[in-house]
Amino acid sequence: MTSTRERQRAAARARLEKEMAERAARARKRRQTQAIVGASLALLLVVAGTVWLATSLGGDDDKTTTDAAAPGQSQCAYTELPTDQRPKQIKDVGLPANQQSNTGVQTMTLDTNLGQITARVDRSLVPCTAGSFTHLAEKNFFDNSKCHRLVTEGIKVLQCGDPSATGKGWRDTDGTGGPSYRLAEENLPTDKRPPYPEGVIAMANSGQPGSTGSQFFIVYGDSPLDPNYTVLGTVTGGMNIVQDVAKAGDDGAFAQQAGGGHPKKEIVIKKLTMSAPQG
Repeated sequence: MTSTRERQRAAARARLEKEMAERAARARKRRQTQAIVGASLALLLVVAGTVWLATSLGGDDDKTTTDAAAPGQSQCAYTELPTDQRPKQIKDVGLPANQQSNTGVQTMTLDTNLGQITARVDRSLVPCTAGSFTHLAEKNFFDNSKCHRLVTEGIKVLQCGDPSATGKGWRDTDGTGGPSYRLAEENLPTDKRPPYPEGVIAMANSGQPGSTGSQFFIVYGDSPLDPNYTVLGTVTGGMNIVQDVAKAGDDGAFAQQAGGGHPKKEIVIKKLTMSAPQG
């Protein structure tokens, strides 16, 4: 016969094993969630810190590191995310070409429900990021996505670029989407004060090197962020649209994390295009 004490010990062991299994499951889920959030500025200003696996372009490491770029070209590494780490918020439209032009200036145009916003993008400063944006734009990656986050205290930014932030209302996953790859940061404003003045468009990342994706933020007031985020370009038209969205305020959805929330005045990117490089 099993003694009462033995039964108690067995029950205690079972409870402990169950608790350890539940903790392991929660830890796995937490890691998955952190991986999802990678593209979001929340990690920095915003959407929670994450770690994206990535040091070399998957499947062809030797070629990626040894090929010399042709004249007028830069060699870029677009690191593909493992397929088992791609939540449904990831939109796979393939990878950009490894070699990207480092000459000329492009115009980025955001046709929104509130009007048109334009920006100047200098390829000599951000060849790989500009190449990524051009690739995504050609694949209609940003079409009908909403700018999902507005911060009105301190950093003053409007964040966009999550392809999964679409449709009516908001979801908990808005702000966690991006492409199926990551790239290194470029054109960091380490010598600028403030690093991110009004009118700058910069790329969100997870706070980890090489974690830039598709999400970007438009700075509508000088922002004292650390210079860790690629400066993509500068707004040349439509800043009044961003200012009007900012004046309407946010719903405070991210107040318990890094501040801000969804814009109360909805702004939808109906189409984002990148012109051919000029000059």
